[in-house]
Amino acid sequence: MNILSIQSWVAYGHVGNASAVFPLQRLGAEVWAIHTVQFSNHTGYGAWRGQVLPATLIGDCVEGIAERGVLPGCDAVLTGYVGDAATGEAILGAVARVKAANPAALWCCDPVIGDVGRGVFVRPGIPEFFRDRALALADIVTPNQFELEWLTGGPVATLAAAKAAVAALQARGPRCVLVTSLGTAETPPDSLDLLAAEGGEAWRLRTPLLPISVNGAGDAIAALFLFHRLRSGSARVALERAAASIHGLLRRTAAAGSRELLTVAAQEEFVAPGQLFPAEPC
Repeated sequence: MNILSIQSWVAYGHVGNASAVFPLQRLGAEVWAIHTVQFSNHTGYGAWRGQVLPATLIGDCVEGIAERGVLPGCDAVLTGYVGDAATGEAILGAVARVKAANPAALWCCDPVIGDVGRGVFVRPGIPEFFRDRALALADIVTPNQFELEWLTGGPVATLAAAKAAVAALQARGPRCVLVTSLGTAETPPDSLDLLAAEGGEAWRLRTPLLPISVNGAGDAIAALFLFHRLRSGSARVALERAAASIHGLLRRTAAAGSRELLTVAAQEEFVAPGQLFPAEPC
């Protein structure tokens, strides 16, 4: 399995490619990583060093991969945070190039826009890029609840509303949707729901709510869900396996009191999660 991952990179910690690449490799995937930034650490610290890399680097690297004659073997493209419009356009170009070489390749797009309690935290125009450009071309999208609401233009207060919003997203392009965090009227206060849908079916999965808030978990679960969706062909199976792994990773991170994901120390959770959760039809 070969996955082209176009995301940010940090020297310290685990967000973007630094959160997605190792879990994929630990599961046995070959990852062709292209970095959009090189920072010392993630921006959640309030201070960082490094630089945003030129958007043209994305096209240059994809062209170089194509020159090796291996682009038809690319099974999927994985993308997340988009820093500016030029990067967005370069990502669309990369996806088009991969799909021209392998029409069966999937694009898993994590539409990073914002989060509950924080609101929109990306640059102006980026939310509209995801809504108006990316959705129509993506095969899989992995919004959180805030992003689902923003992309569909309304609140998601109940499971029925969440399912309707997911169906609205699917009608605009992506066949498969994973809602990575969901708290509705039906969700107990000590729990967190995830929702996946594909092919006219939907599944809800519930995990205990952990006392932790770290950066990079969304990047990791998008990567894990893509891997298991590629391997199994089933959104339900992908939901169960990705949720089990990310819960194990977060559980161990919370137990250690770490501000950064323990991506390396908790790596067994990617291949043999310590706790499984059932995905129930809904």
